[in-house]
Amino acid sequence: MKLGIINGWDEGCFEYVKNKGLNAVEFCVNHNYDSEEFLSKASKIKGYSDKYGIPVGSMGRWGMTRINDNGNVIPEALKDDLNIIEAASIIGCPVYNCGVNYVDSKSFYENCNIAIDYLGKLIEFGKEKNVKIAVYNCRWENFIVEPKAWEVVLSALPDLGIKYDISHCLYDNGNYLAEMRDWGDRFYHFHLKGCVYFDNDVYDDAPAGLDSINWGAAMDILYTKNYNGMLSIEPHSKYWQGKKGQWGIDYTINYFRPMIMPEDYEYEENPYMP
Repeated sequence: MKLGIINGWDEGCFEYVKNKGLNAVEFCVNHNYDSEEFLSKASKIKGYSDKYGIPVGSMGRWGMTRINDNGNVIPEALKDDLNIIEAASIIGCPVYNCGVNYVDSKSFYENCNIAIDYLGKLIEFGKEKNVKIAVYNCRWENFIVEPKAWEVVLSALPDLGIKYDISHCLYDNGNYLAEMRDWGDRFYHFHLKGCVYFDNDVYDDAPAGLDSINWGAAMDILYTKNYNGMLSIEPHSKYWQGKKGQWGIDYTINYFRPMIMPEDYEYEENPYMP
């Protein structure tokens, strides 16, 4: 596993990630960014990645409406997704995260079929570009966030993965350890976003490690599921800003670093070990 963080794609962002001692960066090329402009910068971004030795572990596009009210694909949205997958291929990023919005005029079954068709197009294009496709478990213009939808959509698309964030499960009052147990073998990307949760409600998206999540148990499940992708720190709290926010990022880095087994870890077989 590689410990990284969400950040931008200017050169200074790569330098920041490098100076934090992290091993990867994630981009959120959300609905408010021009995908053509981002694609035009892909080669330059690849140069920054190589210069600082910081790979781009994942990128995604949140908050974009992809299906119109009649249940039809919005051509411009599909083009945006294809543009960013193309950029990911140039940059060397292995995972693209996206979602599919729910259409109220259609049934759940119809929405699932619409999503299967749409995501299938992205998966086929991604295969040509060596980029895997994952759905994020966030409800921002997306309904494929929980087992009810995963059982239908992921069963139909065996190459589709999940970008998992425990805090979103808690926002829905779900059982994150059970979801990780049952679906962890489909995880392509994983967020480290803390969550202070009590009285069946979320109080704060705190720095991971200073929150209510059982991170030790979560890491155990990732290891037992042989997850070997990026652990991406997501600073998201309205309270943790400025100096306190930067200290919170450092705390999260130091909290998780001992939990990550080095790739070059060496050991000797112990015949007396139970």
